[in-house]
Amino acid sequence: MQNESLNSIQNQIDTTPALLLYFFSDRCAPCLSLRPKVEKLLSENFPAMKLLYIDSEKQAEIAGHFGVFSNPTLLLYFDGHEHQRLSKYVAIPQLDAAISRPYELLID
Repeated sequence: MQNESLNSIQNQIDTTPALLLYFFSDRCAPCLSLRPKVEKLLSENFPAMKLLYIDSEKQAEIAGHFGVFSNPTLLLYFDGHEHQRLSKYVAIPQLDAAISRPYELLID
């Protein structure tokens, strides 16, 4: 999803058990190549995790609010709290490991 308001994003953080905020730019090659891999990982291994896309250029005030100043940046939220922040060179096994344990505790 794009063009979410800050209030909408905060509401989803507060009400969604497992949420991934994906900050990106269309001019960022790693952002574009990582995106389908993240989607595949979540759909196959973590189907209850919600994924929100935030364009850091078009929604700079939201990126700034979350302290995101580089792309891609992924923020993992579990039960309304930021669990981990991954940025720039994100490997899918690293993301998988970051999600696995808290996801299993919260969702299963």
